Amino acid sequence: MLDKVVIANRGEIALRVLRACRELGIRTVAVHSTADRDLMHVRLADESVCIGPPAAAESYLNIPAIISAAEVTDAVAIHPGYGFLSENADFAERVERSGFVFIGPRPETIRLMGDKIAAIETMRRAGVPCVPGSDGPLPEDPAEAARIARDIGYPVIIKAAGGGGGRGMRVVHTEANLHHAIALTRAEAQAAFGNPVLYMEKYLERPRHIEVQVLADGRGRAVHLGERDCSLQRRHQKVLEEAPAPGLDEAQRRMIGERCVAACLEIGYRGAGTFEFLYQDGEFYFIEMNTRIQVEHPVTEMVTGIDIVKEQIRIAAGEPLRIRQEDVLVRGHAVECRINAEDPQTFLPSPGRVELYHPPGGPGIRVDSHLYSGYTVPPHYDSLVAKIIAHGEDRASALARMRTALEELVVGGIRTNVELHRELLRDAAVQAGGTDIHYLEQRLAERG
Repeated sequence: MLDKVVIANRGEIALRVLRACRELGIRTVAVHSTADRDLMHVRLADESVCIGPPAAAESYLNIPAIISAAEVTDAVAIHPGYGFLSENADFAERVERSGFVFIGPRPETIRLMGDKIAAIETMRRAGVPCVPGSDGPLPEDPAEAARIARDIGYPVIIKAAGGGGGRGMRVVHTEANLHHAIALTRAEAQAAFGNPVLYMEKYLERPRHIEVQVLADGRGRAVHLGERDCSLQRRHQKVLEEAPAPGLDEAQRRMIGERCVAACLEIGYRGAGTFEFLYQDGEFYFIEMNTRIQVEHPVTEMVTGIDIVKEQIRIAAGEPLRIRQEDVLVRGHAVECRINAEDPQTFLPSPGRVELYHPPGGPGIRVDSHLYSGYTVPPHYDSLVAKIIAHGEDRASALARMRTALEELVVGGIRTNVELHRELLRDAAVQAGGTDIHYLEQRLAERG
C-alpha cells in the first residue's frame, strides 16, 4: 500500500480522500492556498504545505508547486480529486516522470478521452453506442459542413473537441444559422481550450443524462457499478443525482454496463471512471468519459456498498481489482443533493462566514462536507459546500429521507440553494422520475 499521499485538491473531495487514506493506514499531505489554511482536511492531515495565493492558477493549478510539495514531504503518490488538474494529462505525466504515483488513469488514456473526437472513435470501435455525427473533425469547407448537417438531420449541435463542462457547444436548428454558429464555436474553442477543432452531432431534444461508473485495474480486469441519473441540471451543471436510474429495465442496464466494461478492457483503462450517455427513446448515446472520481460517486457507493475512492487508491498501488462483476449488487435507491453557497434566486455565489452549521442525520443519511461553524467560504473557488445523500429501500423511501434531511440542515451566515432542492423534491415530475436534461431550466424559467 502507498505510504503517503498528497491530496491535490480542496473542499469536500479533499476531506473524502483523506478519510479513505486514513482507513487504509496511509499518511496524508494537504496542499492548500493561503485562502484555504482553515479547511477541515488541512487541519486533519498529517502534514500540510501552502502552495500559493488564492488564485487557482497560482495554487491548485500550479503543477511545479504540487510536485515540490510531494518532494519535500517524501510522499509517494498524488490524488487529484475532481476538477482542477484531475483530467490534465500533462499533470499526470509530470507526476509519473517525477517518480510519484498518479492516482488515476495513465496519461495517454486521459489524453485520449480528453479529445472528444478520438474518444468517440474509440468507443465506436469498442461497440459503445454513440450519437450520429460527423465521424471525425468538422471540415472547414462550409459546403461540406452543410452536407454533413443535412445528412445528420437538424437540429445539430456543434462541439469543441477539447471542450467539457458544458462549454464549447452550440445548437443549430437551421442551415441558415450553421456557418455563423461554426465560426463562433471555433473561435470560442480556440480561446478557451487552445484547440479550434470541432465536431458535429445530432441534437437530441429531450434526452436524459445517464452515466455508468466503472473500475478497472489496467491488467485485464474491469467491472461496472451500475448507472446514475444526472438529468436535473442547470447550465449543464448537475444539481441532483440518483442511483439507479429510474425507468430502465434490467436488460438495458446489463447491456450498457457490459459495453462499458468491454471499452475499459479495449483501452486498458486503469482506475475509476465514468461513461456519460444521453438516453432517449430507449437508446443510449455516448457523449464522453470522465477519467476521474465524480462529484456524485456517493450515490453509487450507497447502493453498492463499494468504496470507490479506496478502490482507486488500491489500484494505483498496483493491486489487482478484487471485485468481480457478480459481487456488485445494487440494493435500494440513493439520491444526492448538491448544496452550493449561492443565492437561491439569482444563483450568484454567496461566500462568507458560516455562523452556524448543523448537518442532518438519521437512518440512510450521509453528508459529505468540509463545513463547520466559524468557517469562511472563500470567493475564489467553486460554490459547492456540501453533498447530502439519502439511501432507502426504494426510490420513494430515499426521497422521503432526503426531504427530512433538507429540513434538518442548517447553514447560517451564507445563502445556499437548499430551498431549490426542497422545491424539486415537492415537484410531481421529479417525484415520478425520468425528467429530461432540460426540465430544471424550463421550470426555473417558468418561476421567473
